[in-house]
Amino acid sequence: MSIKTIIIDDERLARSELKKMLTDYKEIEIIEEATNADDGIMKIESLSPDLIFLDIQMPGKTGFDLLAEVEKSPKVIFTTAYDEYAIKAFEVNALDYLMKPIEPKRLSDAIQKLQYEIQKEKQDTQNIRGTLHDDDQVFVKDGERCWFVKLNEIRLFESVGNYAKVFFGTNKPLILKSLNNLEDRLDKKTFFRANRKHIINLRWIEKIEPYFNGGLLVELKGGEKIEISRRQTVKFKEMMSL
Repeated sequence: MSIKTIIIDDERLARSELKKMLTDYKEIEIIEEATNADDGIMKIESLSPDLIFLDIQMPGKTGFDLLAEVEKSPKVIFTTAYDEYAIKAFEVNALDYLMKPIEPKRLSDAIQKLQYEIQKEKQDTQNIRGTLHDDDQVFVKDGERCWFVKLNEIRLFESVGNYAKVFFGTNKPLILKSLNNLEDRLDKKTFFRANRKHIINLRWIEKIEPYFNGGLLVELKGGEKIEISRRQTVKFKEMMSL
């Protein structure tokens, strides 16, 4: 299985050193390189890699800025000369954090983690029975409390680290599911990825208005106001024939 990979680093030497080290891993297929965050964002959006090796300190935007701007983040292994960003790196769900110069053993550990994650996701996908529809009931458990909820009653999913907050009625329990995982299962005709952090139920939209940078602001019947990013606005308008 080939893992499509982009290396994003402003130092040419660092990129070529990493490329050389990655030749030991036949499953890693380097499809592109980028020298700064904007270049990286463009290549991630157009090539949809499975994995990025991402430098943090680059001219202009940082690696964290890049992750804040991509709609659907691939798996991330940070490569950096600075160790003060480690905690923040794991807050954005990075797989690993490699200090430069990268040690072969640390790279090997990171690739093992990556393989484990991919295997786990594969099993999860095999366990999935297919797309969930409006009338399907889902079981939601948060601590001691449990609910059986029809999907058409859920108006919003919000990403909170490795969890997703589920909005229905006055309840907002957390479930251990990523937004990407949920997006793969939900019916695209009803649920829409508004931005990096939110999936909205289109049937719960009360109001739509123009917003910053060519995006839109939607208000749901529950009162939540959610921004539809500029990139997603194009898809949203096509879907809603606006």
